[in-house]
Amino acid sequence: MGLLLLVATACGSRLPESDFGDGPDRTATRTAAEPIRVGIVTSATSPVGGNAFTGPRDGAKTYFDALNARGGIDGRRVEVRRCDDGGSGVGNNECVHRLVDEDEVVALVATAALDYAGASRVSHARVPDIGGQPIGAAYDTYPHLYGIYGSLAPRDGKPGWDGELYGGTETYRYFKRERGARTAAVVSYNQSASAAYARLVTRGLRAEGYEVITEQVDFALPNFRAAAADIEEQGADLVFDAIDSYGNARLCEAMDDVGAEVLAKVTNVQNWTSTVREDYKDAPRCRNALWATGASRNYEDTDHAAVREFRDGTKALKTRSQWQVEGWAAAMWFTDAARSCAEEGVTRACVDRFMAAGKPYTADGLLLPVRFEQLPEPPRTRRTCLSVARWEDARGWVSQGDMNSECYDVPQLRYKP
Repeated sequence: MGLLLLVATACGSRLPESDFGDGPDRTATRTAAEPIRVGIVTSATSPVGGNAFTGPRDGAKTYFDALNARGGIDGRRVEVRRCDDGGSGVGNNECVHRLVDEDEVVALVATAALDYAGASRVSHARVPDIGGQPIGAAYDTYPHLYGIYGSLAPRDGKPGWDGELYGGTETYRYFKRERGARTAAVVSYNQSASAAYARLVTRGLRAEGYEVITEQVDFALPNFRAAAADIEEQGADLVFDAIDSYGNARLCEAMDDVGAEVLAKVTNVQNWTSTVREDYKDAPRCRNALWATGASRNYEDTDHAAVREFRDGTKALKTRSQWQVEGWAAAMWFTDAARSCAEEGVTRACVDRFMAAGKPYTADGLLLPVRFEQLPEPPRTRRTCLSVARWEDARGWVSQGDMNSECYDVPQLRYKP
């Protein structure tokens, strides 16, 4: 998992509380002929580099473009207002203020924010935030926020259950049971968020019976060659990481240089992109050992109707990514919610009722069933499915089995966000 997904959200705002009051739902006063306005907040420019967070935005925008070309929602276009928060909490609050108060959007869709500082304000304004990426803990903290992977937490203003979140071991179970892996290396930076995530991965691997090799490199001057040499010497079957995309590519280069061959170099949905050949151009052996796991259907699975629709709608995009699929699915989710409001009109309250109803959602099969429940106690175990793909230069990302049947009953391990 890349470092970008390890950052905890800092909640709060410099904007006055009165700016986000529980006033009447002004969106209800619009006429049926007017467009339905939605907002997309993206850290399009941020300290971690350009385009790191733009996949969900691009997927959602292209879905709405295709929808409008077909006549919109009951004859009404969807008008997309985008805001780049610059990857900062201050910028995020500014985007929330502009979209929620000034533009009066019905909902936020496909949020991908490095620092979702405005999350509490979105929730206070009762604006449904649909299909956002859980880069921090916001989607397990606040009501009216509906992350792309769902949540079982109370969402009462505190993260998870009394400040603790829970995650399963299904990825580690998969590689042990289906691929025969027994030894895993975990590579991290000597940086707090990276080290904390590495500890969680290590706990999960050990819970599944792996022998674990830990490798930590200096954040400022990482010696990936030394880590790769140790991985080779100790004969790891798998390599997991808690480092960024750039570091992953450099680690792979080092592994090729020292001759380290593994069953799988495991990455996550954020790095599940069509640019693998370019990103890992100097590491052909490691590149062809890349595996990715997630909770959405592989964008290469063109035998599936919903994937074909996504591919047709995104032909103009220069690259493909799994985050684009999830942004597309988020836009579809909003559209289904808005269509349920035909009788009373598309309002924040009506869209939120659809989202909060508790019915599992799959976006026509693009997502594993997404659920929102508010369990008073965290589950000890959970049956969890996963989508798995392997990179091959000749074919791109090749799915390994079907995500709806690759399921395991696994323990849920607690951790601090």
